[in-house]
Amino acid sequence: MHVDPERAAAGPRRGPRAPGWLAVVPLLAFTAVAFGLPALAMLNGAFTVKDPAGGATSYTTSNLGDSLQGPYLSALLGSVKLSALSAVIAAVLGLPLAQAVVGSRSRALREAVLTASGVLANFGGVPLAFAFVATLGNAGVLTVHLGLARHGWDLYSFWGLVLVYLYFLIPLMVLTITPALDGLRAQWREAALNNGATGVQYWRYVALPVLTPSLLGGLVLLFGSAFAAYATAAAMVGSAVPLVTLQIADALSGNVLVGQENVALALSLDMVLVAGLVMAVYLPLQRRSARWLDA
Repeated sequence: MHVDPERAAAGPRRGPRAPGWLAVVPLLAFTAVAFGLPALAMLNGAFTVKDPAGGATSYTTSNLGDSLQGPYLSALLGSVKLSALSAVIAAVLGLPLAQAVVGSRSRALREAVLTASGVLANFGGVPLAFAFVATLGNAGVLTVHLGLARHGWDLYSFWGLVLVYLYFLIPLMVLTITPALDGLRAQWREAALNNGATGVQYWRYVALPVLTPSLLGGLVLLFGSAFAAYATAAAMVGSAVPLVTLQIADALSGNVLVGQENVALALSLDMVLVAGLVMAVYLPLQRRSARWLDA
C-alpha cells in the first residue's frame, strides 16, 4: 500500500472550519431581542401620537418637542447638573483615595479597599435611600444627635441627593482609576526626581498628563452612572428634585397628565442620545489611555 509522505506529514484531513463569527451568533440574537426590540418600540412610540377620538396613530415630532419644553426640559437639565456635579466631586475625591491604595505596601489594605469599592459601587436603590434616611434624614440618628436641622441641613434636596450619589460614585471612581495608576511606571517618578522635580511637579507635568484620558473617561463613566440612576432618587426625594428619570415614571403612570406615555418615550430617547454622546466621548479616551499606559 502506497502512502503519500506529504499527506502523512500533514496528518488526517479535517473538514472545513466554521467561520469564527458563528460563535457570537447567540450573543447577537440575545442582544437583538433583549435590547433591539425595546429600542425599536421606544423609537416608534417617541414619534407616534394617538388620536383620542378615533384611536388612529400618526407620526410626528411633537413628542420630542414637548420633551424639550417646560418641566420636562427642567428635569433633563436637572439630571445633567446633578450627574455632572456628582461625577466631578467623586473624581476629585476618588483619585487621591485610589493613589493611597496603590501606593500602600499593604496587600491586605489594597484588597480590602478594592473589594469594598466593588460592593459599594453596586449598592444603590431603595436600600441606600433607607440607609441615608435613617442616618441623615429629618429624624435620622446623626441629624438628631448633631443638631444638623438647626444649621439648615436637608437630606431631601439637591445637595442631599449629591451626597447620596457620592456613596456609590466614589468607589466606582476608585475601581476605574486604579488600573491606570498601576500603569504609572516607577522609572518615570525616579527620572523626574533625579532631574530635580518635586513630588508636586511630577504629578503636574508627568503623572496627570498621562492620566488625563483615564480621568476624563472615569468622569464620563461616573456621569453616565448618575444620569441613569432612578430608584434611589425616587425613594428619597420623589418630585422634590426635578430629574428626567422621575419625569419618565410620572408620565408612564399618568401621575401628572393622562396620555403622556409617548412623551415619556421621547424623554427616554433624549436619555439614550445623552448616553450615546457619553459613550462617544468615553471610548476614544479609553483607547488613548490604553496606548499611553501600555507603551
